[in-house]
Amino acid sequence: MSNNIVWHNHKVTREERAAPKKQHPCLLWFTGLSGSGKSTIANALDVALYQRGYHTFLLDGDNVRHGLNRDLGFSDEDRVENIRRIGEVSKLFADAGLIVLSAFISPFTSDRRMVRSLLPDGEFIEVFMDTPIKTCEDRDPKGLYKKARAGQIKDFTGIDSPYEAPEHPEVILDTSSQTIEECVEQLLEYLIERKLILERQD
Repeated sequence: MSNNIVWHNHKVTREERAAPKKQHPCLLWFTGLSGSGKSTIANALDVALYQRGYHTFLLDGDNVRHGLNRDLGFSDEDRVENIRRIGEVSKLFADAGLIVLSAFISPFTSDRRMVRSLLPDGEFIEVFMDTPIKTCEDRDPKGLYKKARAGQIKDFTGIDSPYEAPEHPEVILDTSSQTIEECVEQLLEYLIERKLILERQD
């Protein structure tokens, strides 16, 4: 970083940006194997929050690799940089007062810890999609496990690249035994309990 760069403080604080939205900014970080349900649950929660009048933004792994991270591959080094960039973007959205939902395999504990360190205490919510790999592989929605098993894809998480499961996630979900509705309800209850959103009036 250049020595000529100076941080510029904004006149409007993140709390002031969030206040009209009647929500507390936070980042729900969905992590888990490919096919574990990260994007499905994040999208369903996004809809549920939107329908309740909350202001959110969803960042999805594949979508981001079409633009911001289109120059990155899937080596360990590129995975680290992928998560670093997403962490910084997620922080900016949270600073804007939004509830951010980020769905990324993010296989390394150190990377998720780095993103957590970017946000104030209590605003990083690690959502571990603890769906068994057999279920993920049976689903194989993108056909990636089949290609990985055939050696057509290298560095595939869960096959020839490791996934470091969270030790103390805020929320644990398993889409092999929970429905989409049950997962969303569990997440909403967590957000309400932590006073990140208001108690529902319906």
